[in-house]
Amino acid sequence: MNLTGTHIAYFHTCHRKLWLFAHGIQMEHTSDIVAEGKLISETTFLDRTRKYTELAIDGVKIDFYDAKNKVIHEVKKSDKIEHAHIAQVKYYMYVLQKNGIDGVTALLEYPKMRQREIVEWEIGDVRVVEEWIAQVRQIISQSSCPELIKKPICKKCSYFDFCYATES
Repeated sequence: MNLTGTHIAYFHTCHRKLWLFAHGIQMEHTSDIVAEGKLISETTFLDRTRKYTELAIDGVKIDFYDAKNKVIHEVKKSDKIEHAHIAQVKYYMYVLQKNGIDGVTALLEYPKMRQREIVEWEIGDVRVVEEWIAQVRQIISQSSCPELIKKPICKKCSYFDFCYATES
């Protein structure tokens, strides 16, 4: 099974969410927050589809890739889980590198906040990303869903109702 950037981002956010997603339990379609993020991505940079390429490779789909300058553009609603966003684009860079595309950088864009962050490939990232991949595969191969770990970000998660259905 090819991993996606979503698998890597969820690994850095919540192992339970990762496991559920990997087992076909997807709740994003029920979330107003996810819908708002998608709307921001689709309406903020209208010229992107003209200027940049959508790239699908090894199960990864990069919406906006500037092939000329080797820059991945990733639009996000908020920087609340920025570490997961960085991991996601590092995974994209890893996949591109594995397919012979070196020297790629990424630009995380938070239009609602009017912020940007450049993410660059660093020495040691291959080992780090490969460790993530191994850990993701280990989590999703478990026969049962990881236990609920209550975190502040849970309230805004698309899986909130699913995870907290039995909570009173």
